Amino acid sequence: MAITNKQRLELMAEFLRERKYADLGTLARRFETSLSTVRRSLNELESQGMVRRHHGGASYVAADDEPAGYDFIVQDDRQSAAKYAIAEQIVSRIHPGMTVMLDGGTSTYAVARQLVGKRIIVITNSLPIAALFNEVSSSETIVTGGTVYNRLGVLYGPACESTLAEMHADLAILGTGGLTEEGIWNTNAMLVAYQKRMIRAADQTVFAVDHTKFGKRALYLASGFGPAVSIVGTGEPDARILRAMRAAGSNYERVPIPSAKEEP
Repeated sequence: MAITNKQRLELMAEFLRERKYADLGTLARRFETSLSTVRRSLNELESQGMVRRHHGGASYVAADDEPAGYDFIVQDDRQSAAKYAIAEQIVSRIHPGMTVMLDGGTSTYAVARQLVGKRIIVITNSLPIAALFNEVSSSETIVTGGTVYNRLGVLYGPACESTLAEMHADLAILGTGGLTEEGIWNTNAMLVAYQKRMIRAADQTVFAVDHTKFGKRALYLASGFGPAVSIVGTGEPDARILRAMRAAGSNYERVPIPSAKEEP
C-alpha cells in the first residue's frame, strides 16, 4: 500500500535522525521513490526546521544542546563565503584524470562540491563527500575503510591508515585546525594520523585555511612546511608565519575575502 506524503515525511525524518546524514540516492532507494520526490520532501522537512539540505543529501538537525565545536553539519555554514572562495582557488589546480585525496571537514567538502562533474579519481575518508560523489558518474570514488567517527562523518583508525599507505595521489587536499610558524595543526591525534598518511601518499598537498585559523595552535602538529606543501587561505598570515613558509619552500596563495558572495 502506497504511503501518504505525511507518512513519507515522518519516516524520512526518522531515518535521518538515526543516520544523521543521507544522500539523495540512498533516500530514494529506501523509500522507493524518485529523486525529485526526495528533494521535495527534504525541502518541506527543511522548512519545518527538521533537516538541513546539502548538495547531494541532507542531515538531521539535532534538538539537543550537544557542543557544536566538532560537529561537521553545524560547522558547514561557518565562514561559508571564505571556504567557497578558497575552494574555487584549489579546484583551479585540478585537471581531468588526476587522483585527488580529500579528508573530512567543511573546507574540503566545499572543494568537493566544486569538483562534481570533473573526470577525476577521488579518494576520501569522508562519508558526506563519498555520498556527494555517489551521484556523479564521471568520477571514480574510493572510500577508505576504518572506524566511523559520527560527529565528523569520517573514517579513521588502523584500517583507514593502512588503506592510505597503499595508495598514491597527485594531490591531497586537507583541512586544518590552526596555522603557526611551526606548521599546520589539527584538533586530535586520530585526525593527524590519517592526514600524515595522506601527505605521504600524495605528490603535493594543499591545506585549505581560512583567516580565523592564523596564529592558532591546536593539540597536534599535522605537518611542517616544505616544497610539497602549500596553503590556500583568506587574509594575510603573520609575518613570522610567512617567513617560515618561504624558508621551508612552501607557497601561500591568498584569496580575497568575499564580502557578499556565498556558496550556492
